Amino acid sequence: MAGFLNAVSACVVLLLLMSVGYFMGRLGWMTPREKKFVSTFIMNFAVPCNCIAGLLNNLKRSDLAGAGVMVAGAFLSVVVSLLLSAGLASLLRVPRKRWGVFVAMAGFSNTLFIGIPVCTQLFGEECLPYVMLYYMGHTMLLQSVGVILVERSGDRGGAGLSPLGFLKDALLKPPILGVFAGVALLLLGLRLPEPLMRAAEYISDSVTPLALLYCGFIVYEIGLKNLRLMRGHGAIMVFRLVLAPVVCALFCRLFGVTGLARKVFVVESALPVVSQVTVMAGAYGADEEYAASGAYISILCSLVSLPVLMLILG
Repeated sequence: MAGFLNAVSACVVLLLLMSVGYFMGRLGWMTPREKKFVSTFIMNFAVPCNCIAGLLNNLKRSDLAGAGVMVAGAFLSVVVSLLLSAGLASLLRVPRKRWGVFVAMAGFSNTLFIGIPVCTQLFGEECLPYVMLYYMGHTMLLQSVGVILVERSGDRGGAGLSPLGFLKDALLKPPILGVFAGVALLLLGLRLPEPLMRAAEYISDSVTPLALLYCGFIVYEIGLKNLRLMRGHGAIMVFRLVLAPVVCALFCRLFGVTGLARKVFVVESALPVVSQVTVMAGAYGADEEYAASGAYISILCSLVSLPVLMLILG
């Protein structure tokens, strides 16, 4: 029962943070100018710092040495989820400006802000290395394939890239450079100088709150009376909260991931839509209203799905 209540509490916190962004817009404290700044800051500074600080603070080099199979299992389960969600988007004939947003929303979960408190409350602090292993594989895809999917659906760049250009574009994104930097430092057994590390941690802590404030402001721009279940949202909710964890469980079985690691991976794969998709949609000119509405609705739906999953996993 404690896990059930903690899952509900985590989802309520998300809704409260989004409500702050909504009321900042309503009171005139946040405008499109501030929205653009928040988007730029998150994508180019906060997320790379989040990747570096998260990896260095929660993993050791010995964890990397024995975790290749686990990361591969998590990585491939997300890849398959993305492929299935892409097929679903094509089957539903999702419009181009929503296509990449649909796939990213269905394929990627909120692995840190909800994932860490939910997993630690359910399994204890010893689950954190497994959370970060899943986060590593998931984030490399989110910050490369996820960004480019949303970018391709927008009207501000990203179209017409060759395969080599696609790969170069993916690898040179600031967030994915942050992941590579964190992994390289772990492999070398190094840490950033203390002042840089503390600065990265402070900036890292701003990612999810700012992203949720951004989502809340988008809700204000849409208008609560216009916030509705749009075409495809229902399919996203079923895929994100029900089918994605099934896919993850199958890959855990295939790769021999058992015990606590399996439970953590399944929970991480069953979380609401990652809030960064809304930021990406706004940055690249995709349908951010569709993304914001879907993120908000997925949090509401997770008030039911996450506690049920916790009861199933015990």
